[in-house]
Amino acid sequence: MSGRPESAFVSVIIPTHNRAWSLGAAVDSVLVQKDCAFELIVVDDGSTDGTTDLLRSYGDRISVLRQDNRGVSAARNTGLAHASGNLIAFLDSDDRWLPEKLCRQTAFFERRPEALICQTQELWIRNGVRVNPGKRHQKPSGMIFEPSLHLCLVSPSAVMMRRALFEVVGPFDETLPACEDYDLWLRVSCRFPVFLVDESLVVRHGGHPDQLSKAPGLDRFRIAALVKCIEAEPLTPRQRSAAMAVLSDKCRIYAEGCRKRGRRDEASFYLALPHRFHFDNPSSQG
Repeated sequence: MSGRPESAFVSVIIPTHNRAWSLGAAVDSVLVQKDCAFELIVVDDGSTDGTTDLLRSYGDRISVLRQDNRGVSAARNTGLAHASGNLIAFLDSDDRWLPEKLCRQTAFFERRPEALICQTQELWIRNGVRVNPGKRHQKPSGMIFEPSLHLCLVSPSAVMMRRALFEVVGPFDETLPACEDYDLWLRVSCRFPVFLVDESLVVRHGGHPDQLSKAPGLDRFRIAALVKCIEAEPLTPRQRSAAMAVLSDKCRIYAEGCRKRGRRDEASFYLALPHRFHFDNPSSQG
């Protein structure tokens, strides 16, 4: 660990649950980071596989926190509560970093003292095969709230944030079993620009069976995040209009799925949901 100023000290947080098969590669990819002062906190969220023995093998090179299984949001928040860095970086336990990832982002923050959050590009691996992200997954830089409404354009493994950001927007929502990152990035991006360090410095793995993004019914949690955002965040008129349009679209699609499965009451609820907001704040329309 190197001699960057104290302001560039990074707390790296890896949440994990029963991923001994991939966790070692993630931890190793942090420990070989170049030219950056950091601490590594691994939060074991109630694992019952070989995670404990794996983490013990690293000795005092990492900090390990253990808790009962409460989900990825609670695990990340536990790491945040114990972090000492002024900068925060997350790494999912099935991903890994290239060795320059942290130094590139800390250098960005040194150049841009006004910035609160940035992310890098990624290399995508699906079922062991390199794939190219589709056009709709291309990461913009700056005020990304409106494109982020349609799908999550910020990756937890690629992001770095100043700790002060969480004092404004709050931590991960522990009531959401999935799409917790979509929820947080909406709360961030409606207020602040999310900058892009345009280098592929994260290897993101997908296709394995325990991915949260493969769980059924994810739009229900995206809808919950949108409702929270519309109700509680300081949206501009344009942002609110865009959020309402996406909410209406997602509710319609989800309701159609409910109808096809015979869940008529649930379908009716989601079809009616967007109408709750049409007259809540007339002055913000436009």
